[in-house]
Amino acid sequence: MPQTDARLGRVVRLLADHATVVVSGTKIASEIGIGRSEVWRLVQQLRELGVNIGGHPATGYSLKSMPDLLLPDFLAPLLHGTIFGKNIHHYYKTGSTNHLAMDAASTGAPEGSVFLAEQQTAGRGRGDHVWQSARSVGIYCSVVLRPALPPSEVLVLSLAAGLAVQAAIEDVDPRVKVDLKWPNDLLIENKKFCGILTEMNAEVTRVRHVVVGIGINVNQATFPPELQGLATSLRLATGSEWSRVDLCAALLKSLDREYREVVENANARESILRRFSERSSSLQGVRVTVDENGGFEGITEGLDSRGFLQVRTAAGLRTVLSGTVRNCNAYASGP
Repeated sequence: MPQTDARLGRVVRLLADHATVVVSGTKIASEIGIGRSEVWRLVQQLRELGVNIGGHPATGYSLKSMPDLLLPDFLAPLLHGTIFGKNIHHYYKTGSTNHLAMDAASTGAPEGSVFLAEQQTAGRGRGDHVWQSARSVGIYCSVVLRPALPPSEVLVLSLAAGLAVQAAIEDVDPRVKVDLKWPNDLLIENKKFCGILTEMNAEVTRVRHVVVGIGINVNQATFPPELQGLATSLRLATGSEWSRVDLCAALLKSLDREYREVVENANARESILRRFSERSSSLQGVRVTVDENGGFEGITEGLDSRGFLQVRTAAGLRTVLSGTVRNCNAYASGP
């Protein structure tokens, strides 16, 4: 499915900048460098996508309400000074933003490239889990990073991404209490609202590129019956709608801060592990089951120096490398 026509964002931006007046089709055509019939076609396409535009070719157009679409024209001005403001790719519908980002990274996409979708048809999580990706109610975002790190350090990036999501939500609404669940889930009141999927292409000693995918349930009002006891959204948790544009900008700014820390500060790993441990309720003294090597059960005993979870079992201390960890509850997993 193709990338969003950049001219759609320019039309919305132009109407938003003249929100108190009717803008003629001639002016829009002149500003964007297209014909008036093409302006009409773009306006119709925006209306089909849910943007509330009033008027018609004879009188001009006006924006009735600001659309909550993650368009580059709205996000880029909010991301100045970060690595994420220059290469933002938007899709109204795609299979998976992580798939797009991994393909682009393998063909030379620059570090800081961002891939956003209003809807995913094949959102993925860890293992074979599916991420529910309803249209224009969540944030489905993947970024390309090229850290000078060995592959063994990539787990720290995933944990840092969790901290970035938590910080972004607290920036928007400090009342929301977010719990981090190792290694890639975020919870509110024991229900999952965010998953992180980190994928990499690497040699034995160095990473070529890493894609960090983040899926956040933002404005979902309901979930399928099988998920209602497991999943939530920021809207359900707070009782109010969130601006996805504001939250996405806060997320990418927060992720930029965490990533700079990882690549510039030799002590970043210790700081990330300490902060993640402090902000997670399940890393110490919680009975868990682990789906790894046939499965086992034990009590969590924190993270080791690399960021892997340690679990005390009847047979001794075990380190969880890749298995799904459940606090004797089941969570869907991944963005």
